[in-house]
Amino acid sequence: MSTTLAPAALNEPQVQDPGRRRGWAPYLLIAPGAIWMLLFLVLPILMMVYVSFWTQTTFAIKPILTTKSWVTFFSSETYLSSLWTTVRIWLLVLGCTVIVGYPTALFVGLFVRNKTLSTVLLVLCVIPFWTSFLIRVLAWRPMLGEQGAINIILMGLGIIREPISALLFTELSVVIGMTQIYCVFMVGPIAFMLSRIDPNIIEAARDLGASFPRIFRKIILPLSMPGVVVGAIFVSVMVLGEFATSAALSGRKTNMLGNIIVTQVGSLKWAFAAVAGVVLTVVMGMVVALLLRVVDLRREL
Repeated sequence: MSTTLAPAALNEPQVQDPGRRRGWAPYLLIAPGAIWMLLFLVLPILMMVYVSFWTQTTFAIKPILTTKSWVTFFSSETYLSSLWTTVRIWLLVLGCTVIVGYPTALFVGLFVRNKTLSTVLLVLCVIPFWTSFLIRVLAWRPMLGEQGAINIILMGLGIIREPISALLFTELSVVIGMTQIYCVFMVGPIAFMLSRIDPNIIEAARDLGASFPRIFRKIILPLSMPGVVVGAIFVSVMVLGEFATSAALSGRKTNMLGNIIVTQVGSLKWAFAAVAGVVLTVVMGMVVALLLRVVDLRREL
């Protein structure tokens, strides 16, 4: 019997391990992206950390390692105030983009069932990005000024008697400008997640007698949370690194960490700028890590 089974066994096809057959192919696919990230993200961050420990003098910087720049940063009221201002404006803008963006995304992604119409509405949201960033920022000046459109409309309606001077060159104007600029980054991911919700689930909940507030709390909001987190990451990273909007709309009265970095680089104080850059990078990393703990994006998306 052994002599008859041996040839048959030799003729059976050999089953190979798919992992062995792939070999180096997966690593070759990720190699360009990994090299790009290494050269233009990891190495610049490491260089920034290294420069932050250089010795900074009034007119020069020397590659002699010291912690003087770090001590100066954390003992300076100006730097700590700019750090707190950055975090405060980030929280305000993040909250405003959620408040403004979520209802818009809810309408576009859930209530508009015509795919063509929903696409058109999303395109309308990104139309402002067809113009220059600086134009969009500076366009708020004639809108928010004492003789601007908003004050004229409010006075024409009889809501106010005198122009509101707090609308321009204040922290409020910075929040308004950033909310308008970055709100679309909140609308897009939320609308995408809402469009993936099966309408039959909502219809089933209605048939069981659930009201819309209950449906929203138990079904819509949990299923849309990945979109909220993705939008929050987009908005957070861009707002924390902002400097142009705060400089243009606050009259340089509101200094964020981005403004501190620009000022220090312009003064050739590379060590101080590197310290502020490292602190800002750490804050961004902590914010992104905190948001990623809210929802497991790998499982939800």
